[in-house]
Amino acid sequence: MSKNNFEIIILNGRPGSGKSEVIDYIKKLSPEDRSNRFHIGDYDIIDDFPMLWQWFEDDAILEKILKKPRINSDKDGYFLHEYQWHLLIERISFDYSKKIRDNDDYHSKYTTLIEYSRGTEHGGYIEAYQHLSEDILKKAAIFYVDVPWEESLRKNRQRFNPNKPDSILEHGLPDWKLEKMYKDCDWEEFKSNDPEYITIKGIKVPYVILDNNPDITTARDDKLGNVMNNLFNKLWELKNK
Repeated sequence: MSKNNFEIIILNGRPGSGKSEVIDYIKKLSPEDRSNRFHIGDYDIIDDFPMLWQWFEDDAILEKILKKPRINSDKDGYFLHEYQWHLLIERISFDYSKKIRDNDDYHSKYTTLIEYSRGTEHGGYIEAYQHLSEDILKKAAIFYVDVPWEESLRKNRQRFNPNKPDSILEHGLPDWKLEKMYKDCDWEEFKSNDPEYITIKGIKVPYVILDNNPDITTARDDKLGNVMNNLFNKLWELKNK
């Protein structure tokens, strides 16, 4: 374990809130800057979007090429079962456990960045966090990117590239689907009234909130860097109380 860097950062927020832009800013820093400014080592990302997108691609291959029934989603792109959302979080926990299994000294080098969004439509953050392992929760700190629904909708429209729907930075959803799945968010209920810690499975996990309205993540400039510097240092202090 590194004495200067986080072991695990969990990034949450609505789709289009700026989570991936925060990660992109982190990626472009030198290892020294990442560690000195944000307490982040070499980054190792676990994002549930590539996992769920592969399920959609599998269904497209089954339906269009093999002429077989879809097994993960319906024709409108909704999962067949709500528990599939929880499976994605269990998959994050499982993938992380393999990293630790295969490298006893993993966190002396790496900070794991875990990214996902959840709306109340599919259980919200209250349900999702029940499927993260206790090992992750004990090591984690939460970085939440906060935007109102209207800003999530705007950014989702702005970033969508129909030629690259699988892209981390350019994927998007139709307005009607975004509204159904993510308009209602339980973050405020999930974090409760404690301004510094969220208790999950009896474990106190520190958190900070980046207010991204108005938008400061798209430009990925010094303004964002300064805000991130303050927030990550506050989070570091909370984690080490």
